[in-house]
Amino acid sequence: MRFIASCILVISVAAAQDFRTTLYPVLEKSACRACHFADGVASATRLQFPEAESSPAKLEAFGRSLVELVDRAKPAESILRRKPTGRMPHAGGLRIAASSADDAALEAWILKLAKMPDAEVAEAIQYRKREASGTGYTRARIYLRRLSHHEYNNVVRDLLGDTSQPAQQFPPEDFVNGFKTQYQGQSLSPLLMDAYSQAAEKIARNAVRRGALKSQPGFVTSFGRRAFRRPLRADERQRYEALYAKGGVQLVAETMLQSPAFLFRMEDSDDPTLKPYVAANRLSFTLWASSPDDALLDAAAKNHLDIEAQAKRLLADERAKENIDEFTAQWLRFDRVLGTAKDRRRYPKFNREAAVAMTEEARRFVRDLAWSDRNFMDLLTDPHGYLSADLAAIYDLPVPTREYERVRFADKSERAGILGQALFLASTAKPDDTSPTARGLFVREQLLCQHVPPPPPGVDTNLPVLSEDKPLTNKERLGVHLSSPTCAGCHTLIDPIGFGFEKFDAIGGRREAAKILFKDDKKSIDLPLDTSGYLAGLRSANFNNPRELGEILARTEICQDCIVKQLFRYTTGRLESLADRPMLQDLTTRFRSSQFRFKELMLGLAVHRAKLQENGR
Repeated sequence: MRFIASCILVISVAAAQDFRTTLYPVLEKSACRACHFADGVASATRLQFPEAESSPAKLEAFGRSLVELVDRAKPAESILRRKPTGRMPHAGGLRIAASSADDAALEAWILKLAKMPDAEVAEAIQYRKREASGTGYTRARIYLRRLSHHEYNNVVRDLLGDTSQPAQQFPPEDFVNGFKTQYQGQSLSPLLMDAYSQAAEKIARNAVRRGALKSQPGFVTSFGRRAFRRPLRADERQRYEALYAKGGVQLVAETMLQSPAFLFRMEDSDDPTLKPYVAANRLSFTLWASSPDDALLDAAAKNHLDIEAQAKRLLADERAKENIDEFTAQWLRFDRVLGTAKDRRRYPKFNREAAVAMTEEARRFVRDLAWSDRNFMDLLTDPHGYLSADLAAIYDLPVPTREYERVRFADKSERAGILGQALFLASTAKPDDTSPTARGLFVREQLLCQHVPPPPPGVDTNLPVLSEDKPLTNKERLGVHLSSPTCAGCHTLIDPIGFGFEKFDAIGGRREAAKILFKDDKKSIDLPLDTSGYLAGLRSANFNNPRELGEILARTEICQDCIVKQLFRYTTGRLESLADRPMLQDLTTRFRSSQFRFKELMLGLAVHRAKLQENGR
């Protein structure tokens, strides 16, 4: 009765008002969207906000769809009310103070939903189904994408046999959405344009010296098609033939290598004659991260592109394996361990060679899963590693008879999958200690595709200072995050994941206790470790080590979906949109039905993308 009575006054004032002007501002102020969106840490729940720029009509539809979170017989017991107000456990913490004006607005909306006629309820729930399916959404069209540095190196290799990797000298690319391939980060700075110019001169000059470029009848037409990945237009052919007459093959090649038609690749076109070439480009860059070869361009020229057959042919080429090596390096962030520094007094086994060995172990591990037609979810559960002498020292194992020998970790090591390997454990640690927060964040972002919001401005991120009279483990020190209302909302979602890795030090070696050092590392105290962790948002997600967490993740649909999303993001150069949901659902179904064969996922993605362009989408 108290619940209903408290709502009467609110409803009498706001009866004519809608969701957009009553409850929606409350939920926005409470930062519910920060977790409850497509890539948020609460994306698996039934509450998922639409885009911030959504139309009023869509916001109203969303507000009415919240009826699914309402107990219409007992409105006061609705999960929509109890969780954000702290009346029941909520991973996001307290968002709306009980008995406040905001709480009253929430109560009023819940009561309104509870009284909705059945027909309106059914219509409201249809909104969720439409959103989940992506029905009615149009995919944004991207016509051109700049070659990434990795693609640039591949293209000049395949075009001119140049293996010098000239893009290594270009200004470094930023990681956006987890990858360096994203079109939002592919601007053309003056430094990059100058680097393109210098590289073009050097590449063309060396190609002539090596005999890779030779004068011949029709050179402009044949080289132009390969360089631009489509036939030259009449005006282009005329212009380059004039250059050929003036300076020969070197001048033509040097000029073409600086042309936007070379530096940018076609992703779409409104010209029907170019659509087969766009499809060919999508196939080759999806699978090779490089240009179409002559066979693919010839098929496009005849407008007889057997997409599935061509995709299988490209997938069987070594270049497809090299492309997935690059995907692995970016997805698992090899750069972090290669660029990290560790306290040499505490971790003398870590050096540049050890860091390289960590990346090579992970590369071989993923390559074997992908190309041996194994279940790719073994990425998280396979108890094998690839040992070098440096890694053997870190893992406390005998030196292998040959470099990167495949070995099985002992059960007592509690290592399994990529989370038990030194790459992950070292790259997500501080120079002198572990970092449960960084390790939990990696799992959320790289393996669950969930974005954790940054800390609010002005928040004190300092942890309690260690002292000899009060030594603390990392778990005890991070308790301040979990006890603070400001911090707990996010740290509850990441720190407990990292606690399960605390038996592995800052370079991936196993430890049985936390060694706390004092007085210039001359005095130490060993503290027992509590490695119990949990993954908030999943049922039965308690674990104590990497092997147990790997088993949980491997059978979790969110993790399986994330692998599909990560390959999609790397390949397409953008985040997925609502319009991509049908494709992603189809790819995920194909991935699962193949028993998680990664080649099937690659093939499906390549064919999907090429056919979309062939059909004008």
